[in-house]
Amino acid sequence: MLYSLDYVAQTDLHPRTALIVLTALNLLNYVDRNVLFAVQPMVQDEFHVTKAQIGILTTAFLGFYTLAAPFVGPLADRYSRKTIIMLGGVFWSGLTLLTAVTHTYTELLIRHTLVGVGEATFVTIAPTFVSDLFAEKVRGRILGVFYLAIPVGSAAGFLLGGHLAPIYGWRFPFYVAAAPGFVLAVAVLFLKEPERGQFDSLKETPERGTVLGLARNPAFLSATLGMAALTFSLGGIQVWMPQFLITERGYTLANANFAFGIIVVVDGILAALIGGWLGDYLLPRMKSSYYFISALSMLLGVPVMIVALFVKGPLMIPAIGVAAFFLLFNTAPLNAAVINSVGAHIRATGLAVNIFIIHFLGDMPSPTMMGWVADRRSLQTAFILPVIAMGISSAILFYGMRFAPAVAVDGQVH
Repeated sequence: MLYSLDYVAQTDLHPRTALIVLTALNLLNYVDRNVLFAVQPMVQDEFHVTKAQIGILTTAFLGFYTLAAPFVGPLADRYSRKTIIMLGGVFWSGLTLLTAVTHTYTELLIRHTLVGVGEATFVTIAPTFVSDLFAEKVRGRILGVFYLAIPVGSAAGFLLGGHLAPIYGWRFPFYVAAAPGFVLAVAVLFLKEPERGQFDSLKETPERGTVLGLARNPAFLSATLGMAALTFSLGGIQVWMPQFLITERGYTLANANFAFGIIVVVDGILAALIGGWLGDYLLPRMKSSYYFISALSMLLGVPVMIVALFVKGPLMIPAIGVAAFFLLFNTAPLNAAVINSVGAHIRATGLAVNIFIIHFLGDMPSPTMMGWVADRRSLQTAFILPVIAMGISSAILFYGMRFAPAVAVDGQVH
């Protein structure tokens, strides 16, 4: 069991239902985002653009996604979160369907950019909604379930794109990803809005409870900067790994996306659940458990990633699998660390600031930087950048352990 009846906010049914609906919508969010990565070679061939220009698609998406988050966060702290989530879901689902009428690189760039605005409304708010449904001591596990959408949705995007695009064209997989989004967005309106911070044990302080205090909140800053370096690494790998397998290792488009998609979905499910569970398990014994296991996994991932990128032969795919596991292991514990570091009444704003920083410093520049290096050297050389970022993330998170807040577990502060 992930939680028992005394952990939930209202009835034993509603928190579970809300978690399922929001996780499903989050999954579609990542399907939509990752279909593009799967079909990039076909887009490049049709529009006759460089790898750097392909990287700009993701950079522009994340740029507007990042800029939208600080505007959405304060709104969510004052008004109905479920209404904003619904409007955002309808907006990005509709824009995804407009792929049918994108016939130039510029049109695709504009469409993809606006989708980022819609997705920011969901990713900024939904984790705070979920966190208010369950007690602090199971927060890592619950967020592990919610963030299963990242690997499962990402893998589904790769698999859909890799399978459907060669048969029906690269635009078709986007339609499959968009249609269910409308239904789930409307379903959010029927959820009950939980009371903000109803299970929080930590007192509000200027650092935790005010927007200006975030700049003096070392628990928030270390978790956010560590996550930014992780996001740089993960974002670059996610965008360019299928094409690396195609151009550097001789895979077909379908085989590259199938292999990487299977790795992401299997690793992601295991890593999200184990990472969230381990963080919660260690929390009564170590207040910095979320920081510690994230820092350690990033450190362990560095040598494995080097093997994955620079050793050819039968070791390559298993090494990619192990490295991806260590990267995805941090999703639940790091998000739990960020949420616990901020007071409930500015939590959506805190997550908006977190999103702005991690994408501005992370996966917004990394695809374009890697594409620039690849155009001049090779994709294999470009992958040195995410390996360096993994080491930086580990160092920041080890340092941030000392600032972790002491949340209450079983009625006591540990």
